[in-house]
Amino acid sequence: MIISPELKLETEKVLLRPLQHLDIASFSQIANDDSLWKYFTFLLNDPVEMQKWVELGLKEREEGKRIPFTIIEKATGNICGSTSLGSISYYDKRIEIGWSWLGKQYQGTGINFHAKFSMLSYAFDVLDWERVEIKTDNLNERAKQGLRKIGAKEEGVLRSHMQMPLARRRDSIFFSILKNEWPQVKNSIFKNITSFQYSE
Repeated sequence: MIISPELKLETEKVLLRPLQHLDIASFSQIANDDSLWKYFTFLLNDPVEMQKWVELGLKEREEGKRIPFTIIEKATGNICGSTSLGSISYYDKRIEIGWSWLGKQYQGTGINFHAKFSMLSYAFDVLDWERVEIKTDNLNERAKQGLRKIGAKEEGVLRSHMQMPLARRRDSIFFSILKNEWPQVKNSIFKNITSFQYSE
């Protein structure tokens, strides 16, 4: 099964739909807080960087490397941020969740939790793949704690793994959830999410 570039994922709370160039205007309204980009690979509070980042996502979608989404809060229709499925390996049945950010006002509201659930459900329940991996900056304690809370297991640190803004080199820490772990994670951690659907 080839993942469609038109893939949409949703729960009762969020809709993940394909990223569009037009989303830049909405993104820019929620991207002003400098603290959002401390551990991010682009400084998206800069309009030039935002433009580059969105265009890169669209290019990587065309190349089949990544499926970038815009996250929408269904109750309001508001654009909250973005996330992606990437590092796609059909042979290895492996995919990565990443490239994720939310406007400050949407953090801690359950939107990220629902977005992660929809992507995990797609990877394991629809694709029937073996592994979902998520990496983050090893300095980002909040993100690491968030990944532990969704049942992801810590694997190890890749040193000097990525180039960051302001000439910093990042150590990346990897987490994963495996197919045989998913039923337990789904039925305990995510048990209160009542719906998941996808369309292509």
